[in-house]
Amino acid sequence: MIIQSHEINNTKIAEIISDDVIIQSAQDGLDLMGNIYYQGYDKVILHEKNISHEFFDLKTKMAGEILQKFSNYRIGLAIIGNFSKYESKSMRDFIFESNKTKHVNFVESLEDALEKISQ
Repeated sequence: MIIQSHEINNTKIAEIISDDVIIQSAQDGLDLMGNIYYQGYDKVILHEKNISHEFFDLKTKMAGEILQKFSNYRIGLAIIGNFSKYESKSMRDFIFESNKTKHVNFVESLEDALEKISQ
């Protein structure tokens, strides 16, 4: 895992770069958040490919647990991916509602992630 650092308006943003799935459980999400916070970052960008498929199955409650932790600790999160493939209405609604809060954003590109997360 590599952390690519971005800084916009004095906000330190960590983009996680990896070929592996690094979030396989809610605890992995919490560990990553703690690690990022400890290193002085304010916000995090993850790529969909680095997150377990269970995250995108709302019945597992993994997404809710992880995103709640990021919200509680006020660490902004953007997840980059192609989310149009998720046909479940509940997942689409979840993504839509998350994007409305502006604290957790599901976006299609790094440029979108940096724009949304720096607001």
